[in-house]
Amino acid sequence: MKIFEVKDKISNKQFLDVVEIIYQNDHAYVRPLDGMIEEIFDPTQNVFFTHGTATRFILKDRDRVIGRIAAFINEKKAFGFEQPTGGLGFFECIDNKEAAFLLFDKAKEWLQERGMEAMDGPINFGENDNFWGLLVDGFTQPGFGMQYNPSYYKQFFEEYGFSNYFEQITNHLDLTVPFPERFWKIAGWVVKKEGFNFRHFSWTQSEKFLDDFETIYNDAWQFHENFKPIDREVLNKTMEKAKPFMMEDLIWFAYHHDDPIGFIVLFPDVNQIIKGFKGKLNGVNKLKFLWRKYSNKMTRARVVILGVVPKFQRSGIESGLFWNLKGAVEKKSHIKELELSWVGDFNPKMRVLQESMGAAFGKKHITYRYLFNGQKISKERATEIPVDTKYSNEDKKDL
Repeated sequence: MKIFEVKDKISNKQFLDVVEIIYQNDHAYVRPLDGMIEEIFDPTQNVFFTHGTATRFILKDRDRVIGRIAAFINEKKAFGFEQPTGGLGFFECIDNKEAAFLLFDKAKEWLQERGMEAMDGPINFGENDNFWGLLVDGFTQPGFGMQYNPSYYKQFFEEYGFSNYFEQITNHLDLTVPFPERFWKIAGWVVKKEGFNFRHFSWTQSEKFLDDFETIYNDAWQFHENFKPIDREVLNKTMEKAKPFMMEDLIWFAYHHDDPIGFIVLFPDVNQIIKGFKGKLNGVNKLKFLWRKYSNKMTRARVVILGVVPKFQRSGIESGLFWNLKGAVEKKSHIKELELSWVGDFNPKMRVLQESMGAAFGKKHITYRYLFNGQKISKERATEIPVDTKYSNEDKKDL
């Protein structure tokens, strides 16, 4: 077995196509669009290259590709930990521990050469809303952008020496079943409360809404470990890429008077209409995409992100956002299910919220960390977000 770095069109195609071997008998798997993966490793497309670097490798047994891996360093976050920490992702491998360990070794070697002392994985060279964490429970068809992998990968990671850094739970919400009465009681009270108002996204006012998104995100996520403000260019590109399938009235913002205080973003589950495309969005598949889209073949939507600024947390704003979503979803009778993805075990408040809605367990992912010296591995865990984050750091200065 021998490892090669991806450097040309042939090795790039082999990197993409190895999934056809790994998942040939897995009916739940949906191959991501090749263009979506290629953009991640294209410096002209992925703004993370302005503050980081990445590479890819394939593993061959004679002339047969049997695995792949990517390694990357996000310099904005790598040096925010006790030890410089890089990442690995897009790992795929046949059921062979020796092959898997060769790939892990290669990623480790590449990261060490660039000053890293640890690696997280599997993660993405981008924001954590896509391709993040190893699926360990709930091997059903994945939502668009959600990580899916064979069950035997867990053994590879843990036997190599990776430890659980944090767990990510995805819950499913059956829209054919009424929400708990108490949830709607709170929501009804919030939407009628003086000073609060709710508006859905509109492309005609996209700059204003994206400004509001940036404001809310940077306030609401400030208590997350190793927090960095959202990159506006990343946000703009994400929305542009989603434009062909997103629905304006499935993205809602909450305001206190004119101040943005919360948002929720839902995207229809595109995996339901690209399954069988084998990663290709050629002319024929584009026609299939449009036909399936307008034939309402997407029966579920994924909650990509939900956030409320600290000052208004515990004020029922999340319930108010879902109250307004409810009216929009009811007009789309073909949508039967919401996938609430994903909530880390470092975020107990959001887990309680999902439970209050009557959401049922769907999937569990684990993001692993491997420390190269191995001395701190048993203690290394993501920091839990404090339960009491009612006030931001700026607000606290004024109290």
